Amino acid sequence: MPMKSHRQTLTLNLPTRMGFQNITPEVTAAVARSGVAEGLCLVNAMHITASVFINDDEPGLHADYARWLEQLAPYDPSPQRYHHNRTGEDNGDAHHKRQLMGREVVVAITAGKLDFGPWEQIFYGEFDGRRDKRVLIKIIGE
Repeated sequence: MPMKSHRQTLTLNLPTRMGFQNITPEVTAAVARSGVAEGLCLVNAMHITASVFINDDEPGLHADYARWLEQLAPYDPSPQRYHHNRTGEDNGDAHHKRQLMGREVVVAITAGKLDFGPWEQIFYGEFDGRRDKRVLIKIIGE
């Protein structure tokens, strides 16, 4: 049986500078469209100030992430804290937050469904929002 491949992109635009959005329904729909029964699903942020990660869909946890990330890499548009801001940008913190939260996830597909552990969901993390950004969904398998 030949290997199948399916590619899809999501365009997201969060209205805040930092936020998290559950994209599990969109990824689940892409797996169904792919026709892949056994394989892998890659989901990655296609922008250097955004992230894709897996965790629990619990608002307290998301608030903890936002607070923790802001403590580790506080927003500061000045070029004194982040040398990146010397280029005229104001998002040096967003690059650091993305590095911490990660670029991508890979989830097994078993019997045509995402093979998650308990409570696992896929999230898009935004750290320099208020504009369109893309997420790639790439599915391969049989």
